[in-house]
Amino acid sequence: MVINNKGRAYTQRNEPKLALVQIELPNEAFLEGWEPTGSSYMVIRAPGMQALKIPMSKPCDIADGVSVWEWSGSALDEGAEASNWFTNYLGKSSRLVRYNAESETRPVDPEYAAGQITMFSDGYPFMLLSQGSLDALNKLLKEPVPINRFRPNILVDGCEPFSEDTWTEVRINKFTFQGVKLCSRCKIPTINQDTGDAGPEPNETLKQIRSDKVLRPGRKQRGKIYFGQNMVCKDNLTEGNGKVLNLGDPVFVLKKVTSAAEAAA
Repeated sequence: MVINNKGRAYTQRNEPKLALVQIELPNEAFLEGWEPTGSSYMVIRAPGMQALKIPMSKPCDIADGVSVWEWSGSALDEGAEASNWFTNYLGKSSRLVRYNAESETRPVDPEYAAGQITMFSDGYPFMLLSQGSLDALNKLLKEPVPINRFRPNILVDGCEPFSEDTWTEVRINKFTFQGVKLCSRCKIPTINQDTGDAGPEPNETLKQIRSDKVLRPGRKQRGKIYFGQNMVCKDNLTEGNGKVLNLGDPVFVLKKVTSAAEAAA
């Protein structure tokens, strides 16, 4: 996570240039049971910048007073080179920090998933979206948008558009995920991830078809639009290796509600 001189997280909402930052991990980092060595690096690239190599071994320095939304704590500081790189790229004082799972705990909103935790993600560790939903949206747009506008880390194909609204429990591989709330969208889907430029779409169209007024007319209106489902994993992910989902894993819907109006949001 990139932070400012007060320790507060930067996001694309206030720094859209972050959309252009590209990350490359070593291929072996995706193997079950992999541990970093002294020669393991994450490579960060951005337009006009030299490649930045971040050692994947644990940093020694600690950054105190780091915050993202409601959470604050300490994090591992990736050092002066990373700080200078992001400071030059963004044009303002910046540091790169790593979540320290050994010392910190960041709970998700207990109203929706008490006892569950996340790290530096926006609010929940998983967000599921279907290809059918994206296809249905793109049919309404003059210029279709790619899936990276919405940043799901689980993309499901082969279901009806927006059916994921109703999923409260799914199984993928050997893991069970709980759908805890519809994902309300901010301005980031309007930012082109290839250019960093923002426009009105797709949020203007989503307001017409995916607002709480449309989906949840009998519920309290918050002026939000929804696209995707926030999820947590119900299994213990803190011990052992081999916690892997694979491209092509079948998805089994175990529990669901009848409509988006019945889903938590």
